[in-house]
Amino acid sequence: MSFSVAPFLIMAVSLVLILVGAWILLRQKWLWQWIKGSLGLAVVGLAVYLVLVALNLYSFHELTEETPVATVSFRAIGEQSYIATVTRNDGSTEDFRLNGDQWQLDARIVKWKTPFSLLGLKPGYQLDRIQGRYFALEDERSKERTLYSLSRDPLGMDIWRQAREGWSFLVDARYGSAAYLPMADGAIFEVTVPPSGGLIGRPLNGSAQQAVAGWQ
Repeated sequence: MSFSVAPFLIMAVSLVLILVGAWILLRQKWLWQWIKGSLGLAVVGLAVYLVLVALNLYSFHELTEETPVATVSFRAIGEQSYIATVTRNDGSTEDFRLNGDQWQLDARIVKWKTPFSLLGLKPGYQLDRIQGRYFALEDERSKERTLYSLSRDPLGMDIWRQAREGWSFLVDARYGSAAYLPMADGAIFEVTVPPSGGLIGRPLNGSAQQAVAGWQ
């Protein structure tokens, strides 16, 4: 018997087994009970998933035309070393020691996918991290860098990370980053998020304006 005949024989036997198996299964009432049970478990699983997603989305804030998300003020504590005070829009504050000459604030942005976007649901944001950077390449390579997380422990499921990995049918996820701005003693900046999602830092006082003018 030719070797090439073997695959056809195996396929023929498989087809017979499929037909016999289907005939046996369709004659049994337990099959329909199993299908209904599986469907019920799937519905419950989907409900639990949506609850976890909703808990996590509750930690995001609504993004409108141009939303102020934080103010960042600086106090020099040494050469190329500052205490950065981040004040969120809910009034809470956190202090971080940043090394370097410049700083950057990042945020997580979520936007609803179709058809949810058609309901008029607005995007949301969540502060993610703040970091310092040295202006000179030699300092950037040799001196201590500082980066801190601003995101709080997620409730439920981390929908932003899931969306970044392509596993969310609800939202799209992106990073929003402010351009690097100079650190200076007494400088205060406001950070806003426009609808495009990129963060914008603006000087709020004379110290910040002088620092920005010195870097331009």
